[in-house]
Amino acid sequence: MTRTTISLPPDVDAALRREARRRRVPVSQIVREAIETQLGIGELRKKLPFIALGHSGHHNTAENIDAILEAEWTDIDRDR
Repeated sequence: MTRTTISLPPDVDAALRREARRRRVPVSQIVREAIETQLGIGELRKKLPFIALGHSGHHNTAENIDAILEAEWTDIDRDR
């Protein structure tokens, strides 16, 4: 990994350290996750596209689930 130095305002630094203590993880992990989320990379890259499919307003979702999932996951592969 590459080491990077950043400057933070005191209130942001305090919030960052509180969150690290709350989660019992290193400050660097919180920072990495936040940067990955902001840049749209890492494990939190895209929310699962099938969450709440039952509320889509379509009555044939169960019949078309394979096509829907294929289309959504193909979009993820294309973004890489």
